[in-house]
Amino acid sequence: MSGAMLLPPGRAAGIYLRHAMLALFSLALLWWLAGLGAGHWAVPRWEDPLVRQLRVPRLINALLVGAALACSGAALQALFRNPLADPGLIGTSAGAALGVILVLAGGLSGLSVPLAAFGGGLLVTLAIVALNRLVGGGLAGLLILGVVVGASCGAVVGLLLLMSDDLVLRGATNWLAGSLAQWRGGDAIYVLPLMGLGFAILLATARDLDCLLLGDDTARSMGVDLIRVRTLTAVGAALLTGGAVTLSGIIGFVGMMIPNAVGVFCRRSRRALMLWSAWAGAVFLLLIDCVAREVAYPVDLPAGAVAALVGPACFLWIFWRLQRGHRD
Repeated sequence: MSGAMLLPPGRAAGIYLRHAMLALFSLALLWWLAGLGAGHWAVPRWEDPLVRQLRVPRLINALLVGAALACSGAALQALFRNPLADPGLIGTSAGAALGVILVLAGGLSGLSVPLAAFGGGLLVTLAIVALNRLVGGGLAGLLILGVVVGASCGAVVGLLLLMSDDLVLRGATNWLAGSLAQWRGGDAIYVLPLMGLGFAILLATARDLDCLLLGDDTARSMGVDLIRVRTLTAVGAALLTGGAVTLSGIIGFVGMMIPNAVGVFCRRSRRALMLWSAWAGAVFLLLIDCVAREVAYPVDLPAGAVAALVGPACFLWIFWRLQRGHRD
């Protein structure tokens, strides 16, 4: 029996009404942030190339990337039992950066940069998971290997950029900064099904992640296969994060900030937290992109750079909450 059926009819109706109002508010907010109404509540002119070719693709890109990063962050924070965990912690972002720089520095024009990003991120994550299972490192091993392999990928990227010409360096810098204006519909056709698979994997492991938050011993007593859950969560997060990096480049802190902010108001299951984080991450990244477009107009700042300015303040807030919780 569902939770809504156990509630009094009046309270259940109130919950549905709040959800409906929240959905309407979200649509209005997305409309305004995307600039579809050209500054007012007019119906957008779909025959306008500016709306059809620039604004709508950028809107879709922001929603997909924000939702993917926030959802994967919510899963990884449960996996590592650490609110500071981020999708970049398992090496996905570093592997994606390495894949892109290899393509650009090697002059392999026949390869797509976004697909190289997705492939690099996924391969590095799978290598970390396989190596961790080989050595039996457990949760700590997965975390350490992610940090070490990510640092190694970063070192290789730095060396490649140091030896590259100015054209390659500029192209790599623009991509690494994270821009939502890089939507490529052809690449999205291949990436979106894999992102959907990653989202489904994370939702399927949500109950086991709730058990993991109680500790390894308690999770085992409840029938949770720890190796299976850790592997599936890492792979699911890698699929989502790799797809996000493919569509926009590297955008940090979103996967750390949004689940913590949503967790203040949503104290239910991990599945609910993932879903609410995905919604909040989509709206948040669209807001960040709106600020990036307007703050230095006509210069179009990368959304990743603006998010990086907000991220440290959120990191300090989370750290302060952790320290206060330890003192209490």
